[in-house]
Amino acid sequence: MENTLLQNINYPKELRNLTVEQLPQLAKELRAFIIDVVATKEGHLGASLGVVELTIALHYVFNTPDDLLVWDVGHQAYGHKILTGRKDVFHTNRQLDGISGFPKRSESEYDTFGVGHSSTSISAALGMAIASQLQQNEKHHIAIIGDASIASGMAFEALNHAGDTDASLLVILNDNAIGIDPSVGALKDYLTRIKSTRNDVEQHNIFEALNFDYSGPIDGHNFEELLRELNRLKEVKGPKFLHVITTKGKGLKQAEENQVQYHAPGKFDKISGEVLPKQASKYTKFQDVFGKTIVELAKQNEKIVGITPAMLTGSSLKFMLEELPERTFDVGIAEQHAVTLAAGMVTEGLIPFCNVYSTFLQRAYDQIIHDVALQNLPVIFCLDRAGLVGQDGATHHGVFDIAYLRCIPNMIVFAPRNEIELRNILYTAQLGLQQPMAIRYPRGKGEIENWQVPFSKIEIGKGLCLKEGENVAVLTIGTIANNVTKAIDNCEHKDEIAHYDMRFVKPLDEELLHSVFKKHNTIITIEDGTVQGGFGSVISEFASNKNYKNKIKIVGVPDKFIHHGTVEELQKQCGLDVASIEKQLQ
Repeated sequence: MENTLLQNINYPKELRNLTVEQLPQLAKELRAFIIDVVATKEGHLGASLGVVELTIALHYVFNTPDDLLVWDVGHQAYGHKILTGRKDVFHTNRQLDGISGFPKRSESEYDTFGVGHSSTSISAALGMAIASQLQQNEKHHIAIIGDASIASGMAFEALNHAGDTDASLLVILNDNAIGIDPSVGALKDYLTRIKSTRNDVEQHNIFEALNFDYSGPIDGHNFEELLRELNRLKEVKGPKFLHVITTKGKGLKQAEENQVQYHAPGKFDKISGEVLPKQASKYTKFQDVFGKTIVELAKQNEKIVGITPAMLTGSSLKFMLEELPERTFDVGIAEQHAVTLAAGMVTEGLIPFCNVYSTFLQRAYDQIIHDVALQNLPVIFCLDRAGLVGQDGATHHGVFDIAYLRCIPNMIVFAPRNEIELRNILYTAQLGLQQPMAIRYPRGKGEIENWQVPFSKIEIGKGLCLKEGENVAVLTIGTIANNVTKAIDNCEHKDEIAHYDMRFVKPLDEELLHSVFKKHNTIITIEDGTVQGGFGSVISEFASNKNYKNKIKIVGVPDKFIHHGTVEELQKQCGLDVASIEKQLQ
């Protein structure tokens, strides 16, 4: 399709020169542009296709960037980026040194708030609205939030506060009945009822009860409805709520029909829409190792339950849902609730495996401390996506978990070196723990073909010697051991280098560490977590407490936010790739 309108639009001021009648054509061109780029460059597809008309309408009606748009999560902001000065660089989306896949304040004045985790938009937009009010600035503040995100506790906290103000805030609910997986919960059911009883909604509306001026539901793909309602709401004072119905993946048949897969489908044929086959691999994703193992264990142990905050597919807990649905709980985007729900289950004798992405577990830190560790309840946390995760960038890297978990009393922190270790620690955990445990493992595939071996119990707090050596001892935690093994094999003096997989950040294998410090002059710690407060800090503290004077070198993620690129590119940037580690060992 020839982009006759889009090619002349670089910023919203040019968009506003179009007639209303031209907007549907622009929507077609914008969808085609997104599909064309994402088909080959990959990224989040369905969410952005679903809000094309809404995106155009918002920039058409409101005077952005003076009026402030806050996108929730940001999966749906590709159209926004293209219309706000980044069309010519959109092909660099999520690539090293390219534009971010999420709104980012340092990237554009149109990105009013950096996002990547859900349910922050209403709080941020309300903060902006109050600031404008205090400084007597006349402007509009608009939060665009999905139906999955608005079910989160933080969104409710913001709605509760906003409804008690007279701030100039417009909350737009983009209701498409799906986040990454289908939306869950009573609020989803309520929104479904609203959609089916549109004429009766004013008689019993939760948002009006919170003092919002509610309107809708309206068709989010109908420019006439969108423009009429947005223009009307510009004149309404105080907190306002617009309920918009959209279809995730709109405009691409396959994306509409398979919304889970086309959330981020990878490479696909832009004409047919079919996802291109990935290169076959004999190896298994760590997520699937977890998902398949937990089903195997749960069939043997009826006390096992699985919990995830809205990541059934991503965590591979979908396998348990398919076979044991009554013992599998998707609680929606509610990490705090997931953690304390698990704690409550433990008190009544269940064994909950609470699977949360490392980056999202940060959102439940108080619950980990107060509700789990303080009461010494043996919740088993499975921290998916630990370490560097790639193109999602700084908001999604799981590099802080070692540092933020290892300081908590009673917490066991374990990182498997490979798939078999993950399988065995899951088995060990359900045999009966006396305290909580966190198991961190990366995104992506392992390196063992036949990992489904008979279970073997792992002794808590015991490390392993992977290779003997005399002068230098390399201590690792988790799957970064694979890069270290390859680096050592490449070294001319590899006979002098010992390699230890400590396995447990907490409790430490102090017996093994004493022998290491007595035998080796130089100790090098290598981790895919932050060097500040992480695994290397643990070893340094041990050396200080035990009065060892050995030379210690800490290698890991530096004390700065790491942005987007492939895992390989980012490992190189952090000095964690095989070649960089080899240089450290020379």
